[in-house]
Amino acid sequence: MKIGKIPEATLKKVILEQLGAKRDEVLIGPGIGEDCAALKLEEGEVFVLSTDPITGAAKEAGRLAVHITANDLISSGAEPVGLMLTVLLPPETKEKELRQLSAEVQEECLKLGIAVIGGHTEVTDAVRQPLISVTGVGRVKEEELVSTRGAKPGQDIVVTKYIGLEGTGIIAREQEQLLKERFPEEFLDEAKACLEQVSVVPEGKIARKYASSMHDITEGGIYGALWEVAQASGVGLEVSIEDIPVRQHTIELCEFFDLNPYQLISSGSMLIVTDHGNALVRELEREGIKATVIGRTTDSNDKIIYRQGKAASLEAPKQDELYKIGERS
Repeated sequence: MKIGKIPEATLKKVILEQLGAKRDEVLIGPGIGEDCAALKLEEGEVFVLSTDPITGAAKEAGRLAVHITANDLISSGAEPVGLMLTVLLPPETKEKELRQLSAEVQEECLKLGIAVIGGHTEVTDAVRQPLISVTGVGRVKEEELVSTRGAKPGQDIVVTKYIGLEGTGIIAREQEQLLKERFPEEFLDEAKACLEQVSVVPEGKIARKYASSMHDITEGGIYGALWEVAQASGVGLEVSIEDIPVRQHTIELCEFFDLNPYQLISSGSMLIVTDHGNALVRELEREGIKATVIGRTTDSNDKIIYRQGKAASLEAPKQDELYKIGERS
């Protein structure tokens, strides 16, 4: 496609016909010449805003864009309402690729009941691969807001599903040709399917009534998320590494590339701090969502990880392990 704004005809047939779910809150949505969106709220509600780029994955970036932002919103207790997407495409991009990206966004937005309320799409030689930046808008009653900094000493730390799901799926899809030399097709198909589990909206809707703090586990993995919650809340923590749920697919792919699974991007898993960890686990599991109590918060500044009974201090977050693969290639 040519450098510059997407032609109006393409915009109409590729973008404006796929705007996710219809929401009553949307007063002004996407359209030719519309540069702003307008939403209405009920009395006592507040907006929750989040913004994220999608930089770690080329394949299925549209799908990830929706879920990463929706995960941020639900982690604050908010119902995801709408998304605004900025899509920058290199000149060699074909229109069918834009169609695929738009279709992914549409499919995932419809699943979650989210509207696309605005955005910008442009072809530019400033990028080498498609770059998506997403701003999400959610709504929540002011008294029901949940923040990362809300954890208190003596609470349970709960993790949902398995850590490393997003990283496992991305590695399996982006490095498939190399991995075929080592792993059977069935194993790789199961690893790629991890990307179908990256939404934490279902568990977030259940957990928000229990939670003092919620945090979706993204870059930096479970270690990064634990550090961020503890730092934001001014608490310590004690966690058993043996209790942290991780799939065998994640372990084997990380061993293949010499990566630490506990520092691998982990969308699809939520970190929840609550007074009622076991009750939350039971309710989540009744809804078919795996959940595990992995430790407790403490009234010190120490962040301790136990491995086979031996204590080690948790270190500040480092570069996500996913990026090491690109640096080596």
